[in-house]
Amino acid sequence: MIKREGKHRILILGVSGFLGSSIYKELYPYFKTFGTFNTSNNQLEKNHQFFHYNIEEDDIYEILDIVKPTIIISALRGDFSKQVLMHQHIAEYVLLNNIKIIFISSANVFDAYIKYPSYEYDKTFSNSVYGHFKIKIENMLLRLPKKQVAILRLPMVFGAHSPRVHEIINLTNEKEAIEVFPNLIMNVTTDSKITQQVHYIINRNKFGVFHLGSNDLVHHEDFIKEIVKSLELKNQPIYKRVYTTNDDRYLAVLPKFNTLPKHLQIKSDDILADLKI
Repeated sequence: MIKREGKHRILILGVSGFLGSSIYKELYPYFKTFGTFNTSNNQLEKNHQFFHYNIEEDDIYEILDIVKPTIIISALRGDFSKQVLMHQHIAEYVLLNNIKIIFISSANVFDAYIKYPSYEYDKTFSNSVYGHFKIKIENMLLRLPKKQVAILRLPMVFGAHSPRVHEIINLTNEKEAIEVFPNLIMNVTTDSKITQQVHYIINRNKFGVFHLGSNDLVHHEDFIKEIVKSLELKNQPIYKRVYTTNDDRYLAVLPKFNTLPKHLQIKSDDILADLKI
């Protein structure tokens, strides 16, 4: 493939994570793409596009000054309070330098709403520490000029190399129980679809709040069982049914207002088809 680098310089925070590394692989043939990592990894350390960054100790400004990004993609994990502080610094940098931030958020910003799925402009409301943390950063970034921010809310992410699918395979191989939530109604996506969507958002200079989940809803228990069937594992799976409520509860982020083109939309069956390849 011929490299066709765009005008952007992209910095991915958390390039060694599952989503961060998938986004990097999608973008680096087309843009000057850099990343931060915190795990000990010789391969990452040898790559001059990557910078070691410990959120507990290091100052993000040093990396920003070296890279001079035009787009920052935040896919970082780590201590919540440290992440909030780092995003405050990034928000200042984004505003001062008139650049853009793409923030990977979560369906958990709506986890207090259990009676219906959530759309892009619904008010966020969470009962979980994780959801509160994501809301805090979202609200901080939404105070920036609107064209400089894209917030991507994700449902559960699957895919052949995803931690969730690896866990299902490992538990089945070890003859241990896979937890399923019979009353949980959700939507889903894959890392490969997210990376295409991110690429499109960058190319088309899109901004605002995006719900990057499947257009359809599934029950958690049914979907996990379909995944196990698709994987064609040797051992019979063992399931542990977990009831957090007697009624159905929703944790789904459906696209309605900021929809992407048809080829960038996804259905739950597409994910199962990918696992069979």
